[in-house]
Amino acid sequence: MSFFNRHILLKVLSLNAIAVFVQFILGLISVNIVSVYLGPSGMAFMGNLRNFTSIFKSISIVGLKESFIKLFIENKEAEQRKKIFSSFLSFFGIITIVCSVIIISFASKWSQLIFQSNQYSHFLILFGLLLPFFTLQSFLATLLNAQQFFKKLITLQLVSSIVIFAFTTFFTIRYQLEGAILILVISDVLLLLCTLYFLRKNEAFHYFNTLKNIDFTYLKSIQKFLLMALVSAIVIPLTSLLIRNVLITDISLDAAGNWEAVNRISGFYMMFFSAGLSMYYLPKLSALNTDDEFKKELGYYFKTLVPLFILVLLFVFVAKNWIIDYVLASKFQLVKSLLIWQLLGDLFKIMTLAFGYQILVKAMVNKYLIVEIVFNVLFYMGVLFLLKYFSVEGAVMAYFYANVITFFVVLYFFRKLIYVKES
Repeated sequence: MSFFNRHILLKVLSLNAIAVFVQFILGLISVNIVSVYLGPSGMAFMGNLRNFTSIFKSISIVGLKESFIKLFIENKEAEQRKKIFSSFLSFFGIITIVCSVIIISFASKWSQLIFQSNQYSHFLILFGLLLPFFTLQSFLATLLNAQQFFKKLITLQLVSSIVIFAFTTFFTIRYQLEGAILILVISDVLLLLCTLYFLRKNEAFHYFNTLKNIDFTYLKSIQKFLLMALVSAIVIPLTSLLIRNVLITDISLDAAGNWEAVNRISGFYMMFFSAGLSMYYLPKLSALNTDDEFKKELGYYFKTLVPLFILVLLFVFVAKNWIIDYVLASKFQLVKSLLIWQLLGDLFKIMTLAFGYQILVKAMVNKYLIVEIVFNVLFYMGVLFLLKYFSVEGAVMAYFYANVITFFVVLYFFRKLIYVKES
């Protein structure tokens, strides 16, 4: 048996590595373009817009990925899968339309919240109109994941990243903030076109002819994921948006922009691990039935993935001066002193995810809600407290402390599993 057949997680991560490396390079260039042409204030506003769009995108597919993958794996017959496909597509289509109406109806107020001005409300109206394209694209990508077509999914991510980068670069340089906003709003249409190309020979296209075979009993599986997904969909991006607005109000737009730059750097290496883990762990953990199986998978995670993640963090820390000097503009020098707290916080976050995926897949609703609420409340309250003494550095310090406490909360939840010896 080959090395990668014995280490499926590493196989998925290695397949994903090329795509993520390209995304990493393109991301660095994109951040450089944003920092030069938009500055810290523009980066802060774009961060707010990403958080806002994330809320409604997450709500429009709330619970989709976890429940659909689980059902798809459990039901092997083609007729059952057609009914699952049709039922889910219809259900999430209705949710998306409701979200679109809410976005469009209050576009002016949303613009004031995001940009501190209502002059960008027309972009939010456009986002509301195009939201169904995001839902359909996410649905089709989830289908690829459920079928465990990892190579296709990773190639799709790679091609999509290049396409979005090309459009983002052109429009940001040409039209600056308005151009960057426009591409973020219409990017899901571009992603859908790429996804349709990769799925053109997939059996899923036959499912579109079976929308009459709707069976809403399959949607019962969403119920146990619904509350968990809804909390994440709203609380996580809302916390970031509130923190960024606190930084803008209490310190400055530049401070908020520097904090956003730290988050963007963190996002580059986190997407490598989170994308690979999502593709590997959601189907894998869905198939595990006993505590011993999960404990074995947990041991593998900490012996293999966590040391690899630590090496990546060390590399980023050593190379931080180069990254900041050559990727970001001169106004982002503050990032150098902020980054260490973010790196340490991300280490505890990746360790927490080892348990978090199990909590999610097995629908441990109470544990999930406690973890999400504990982290986000600690993060936000920590920012409000530490900002008084450490300025913008208090925001990343709060992120670190919130992750540390959350990790120990999760350890407490799984204490019997961890400390009880196998018989």
